Amino acid sequence: MTQFESRRKEIEAAGAQLAFVAAEKRDGVWNPGKFLAKHPIASVFLLDEDRAVTKAYGLHHALGTDALNIAHPATLIICRDNGSGGSVRYIYRGDNQLDRAPLDEVLKALKEIRN
Repeated sequence: MTQFESRRKEIEAAGAQLAFVAAEKRDGVWNPGKFLAKHPIASVFLLDEDRAVTKAYGLHHALGTDALNIAHPATLIICRDNGSGGSVRYIYRGDNQLDRAPLDEVLKALKEIRN
């Protein structure tokens, strides 16, 4: 989250908007409300408390050596369509909780989509 937030203006200049989604309950282990109160961000932050979105995108990580009923770290670029939804134009699904999308790769994908 920090790497994207630190380059938010560059991402917005590419015509995108950041939104973070956490497969976490409001009062869960990481207590996102308390965390965000101490570390505010300028972007949208959503909780997927029932894991519906996480499961719909194939990102649910039910059990692993580093995970229990959470999401694989992932970065998606979803383009707005003129209809009721959007299309996924880029997805990076981390293999473990430390595997994150390379930010330069994401920015390159944004620029290619925009052109």
